[in-house]
Amino acid sequence: MNFTLAPLGDRGITVGLGEGISVELSDRVVEFANAVTSASIRGVTDVVPSYASFGVFYNPLELSFADLSARVESVLTDVESDDEESVEGRLVHIPVAYDGEDMDDVCRRTKLTRSEVIEIHSSREYRVFVVGFVPGFAYLGPLDPRLIVPRRESPRKKVPAGSVAIAEAQTGVYPSETPGGWNLIGTTTERMFDPSRLDPALLHVGDKVKFEGVT
Repeated sequence: MNFTLAPLGDRGITVGLGEGISVELSDRVVEFANAVTSASIRGVTDVVPSYASFGVFYNPLELSFADLSARVESVLTDVESDDEESVEGRLVHIPVAYDGEDMDDVCRRTKLTRSEVIEIHSSREYRVFVVGFVPGFAYLGPLDPRLIVPRRESPRKKVPAGSVAIAEAQTGVYPSETPGGWNLIGTTTERMFDPSRLDPALLHVGDKVKFEGVT
């Protein structure tokens, strides 16, 4: 797989690996990002994966853009010489009460019954593609095509923490009370982000999620 390197402000590099959203592309993003992290390059402060790229952030007082580019290129060239393997992330089970206030609207838009929406949404494992927007918010997918609906025309000013939602081809759980325009189909008591934990975020890029309906 080819990759590109581009400046990301004055303290980062964007490593591009392709376009779009897919499990296969996400596998490579995670694999390459992990390789750069494992290389322990002096001056690198963080490595952040996304859908089709990842950012490598660094301290410009310790490392120049040119030197970091050369180091990253060397690391990724070694990765490319290896066989491509699927990245095995954790499987996290999240209980859901399918009581979201947009459920009736989702049923109307998809022409599915409430039971069918629940069955479809809870029947597959979702990949964590990106964590962002607010701390702990994981963008999960791909959503079954039968459940694809657009974002709400009028976003809510407050979406409660623990709200399970869908929008376009993705699903996710709001980790804290925040504005949001996704369609709410359920709620969970699972803490998606807890600053008191050693690792505050429950989910990380590359993990898998299985929603389990509860009453």
